[in-house]
Amino acid sequence: MSQLNADQFPVRTLGGPTALFEYGGLRFLTDPTFDGPGDYPSTGPTLTKTAPSLTTPAELGPIDVVLLSHDEHADNLDTSGRGLLADVPLTLTTPGGGERLGEQAKGLADWETVELERPGGGTITVTGVPAIHGPGPREEVERFAGQVVGFVLTGEGLPTVYVSGDNASLDAVKEIARRFAPVDTAILFAGAPRFPMLFGGDPIVLDSAQAADAARILDARRVVPAHHDSWAHFTEGREELKAAFTAAGLADRLDQDWTRRS
Repeated sequence: MSQLNADQFPVRTLGGPTALFEYGGLRFLTDPTFDGPGDYPSTGPTLTKTAPSLTTPAELGPIDVVLLSHDEHADNLDTSGRGLLADVPLTLTTPGGGERLGEQAKGLADWETVELERPGGGTITVTGVPAIHGPGPREEVERFAGQVVGFVLTGEGLPTVYVSGDNASLDAVKEIARRFAPVDTAILFAGAPRFPMLFGGDPIVLDSAQAADAARILDARRVVPAHHDSWAHFTEGREELKAAFTAAGLADRLDQDWTRRS
């Protein structure tokens, strides 16, 4: 386990897949979504947002890096989020997203890395890691749900951080664990989102029991659940996550700030 206590850097979840944290002197934001509640048409099912974000882009302050699971769905990148990207020096995302989002975006293939300079010296390594946005073989899922990516952050004297993105595959988690476990902090996208017309209604991102399984596979010391509220297609929320982690004997791994929120 790393020298730095994982609890020394807070992770603030802002609704949906959006989370803010400072790591190694840089400020990171995941999947920016700040538009108001309402219906959002897509190439597939209409997405319905049910609750506003806990903040606005203007209230965030400067962001150094956006970690974007994918750019093709409004519940991961909305209009306000796209506007925010223009003011962020670097967005890391899928290879396809790197091409679509312009020169300030870089796509990461599986296991591809980028080195970020830390303000006080040294570097942070961000590694793109596998993610599959639905059940089944990756090549079949991507035809319907598109390409997604997760991230692992490492650095000398820093905790190992995993950001899952919209991943539904525990096999992908096992691949990541073989290279990076134990993980100090895992920001796990959950919520068991489902659409009856896709994949037989099976979750297209981890359900609560799978999130607990992922925590065990990663030997994660701290888990911050995200992507479990604010959208109608999320079928499991905070209570289901707490129950699943309790049933798995992992309740103590859940981030204390996250568990204290109502």
